[in-house]
Amino acid sequence: TNRVLCGHREDVSRLLDVCRQSIVFDNVKDLTACLIQIYEDPEATIVRIKNRLDPSYNSYASAGYRDVALNLRICNRRSSHMALDTHVCEVQLLLKQVAEIKNEDGHKRYIQFRNARGQ
Repeated sequence: TNRVLCGHREDVSRLLDVCRQSIVFDNVKDLTACLIQIYEDPEATIVRIKNRLDPSYNSYASAGYRDVALNLRICNRRSSHMALDTHVCEVQLLLKQVAEIKNEDGHKRYIQFRNARGQ
């Protein structure tokens, strides 16, 4: 993809969102409770957090998109047995209002925006 060629200097090991899932919440309180549960889970190792809900976050960088994106590994007996314990996946914690406007056309526009910025 364009991100591998431009943003990651052709290093696919730097892609952290090949496996991605979203969890949608009605409010920030529930989103925060989920974040704490994941953080406290001994089988989950958080590699990176992007807090796009932080008021100081420059939403221009994400074309106005807001979420909390976690890159994490699941480390347990089963993931080790399947050689997946080093695999990094992404979990997007979204507020319902954002999820409702997130659609295929919106994502296509975001990809165009990101590519135009050379990311």
